[in-house]
This record gives sequence, C-alpha cells and structure tokens, in this order.
Amino acid sequence: MSLFKSLFLVITLLLSGAALAATSVDINAADTKTLETLDGVGPSKARAIVEYRQANGPFKSADDLGKVKGIGQKTLDANRDRISVGGVKGDTAQKKATAKN
Repeated sequence: MSLFKSLFLVITLLLSGAALAATSVDINAADTKTLETLDGVGPSKARAIVEYRQANGPFKSADDLGKVKGIGQKTLDANRDRISVGGVKGDTAQKKATAKN
C-alpha cells in the first residue's frame, strides 16, 4: 500500500506542476514570483521586467517583453502561449476614438 500512496503522490505533484505551467501570466500585473514561473525567467530577469514596467508603463503586447534587458527572442518564444497583457486602458480608448472618425 505504501508504494501505491507514493505513486499517487508523484502523479498528483506532476499534474499540479503541469497545471501551473499552463497558467497565463499577465506581464503587466504579475509580481516577481509569478514572473519566475515563465521558462527562462529567474529572479534577476523577473526584477528587470518589473523595473522596466515601472519605468516605461504597461506592456502593450507580448513582443514588448523583448525590450527588457536579458529577455531574448528564445525566452519570448518559449513563453508566448502563456503571456497575457492586461491593464492597457489607453489602447481601448484610442481604438474607440479612431473607430468614430
């Protein structure tokens, strides 16, 4: 029975890790710990993302993440399906104004 419990625990941990990896990360709202869940992003890159966001405002697209020092195309491509960009309110207002004209 102990082997069964151990196997069950391993399977449960693997499934929970897969669920975490599939979670979307809003690069405009995420803290450093959340940003570290992205592939290739450790503590220093996560801090660089937050610092860039604070200095330059919210990211408008996932591609803007490539403007952060230390984030290259490889890291961006590895995470593209998990990156979301929320909180860009100015974009919506601009689109509405443009649509009226």
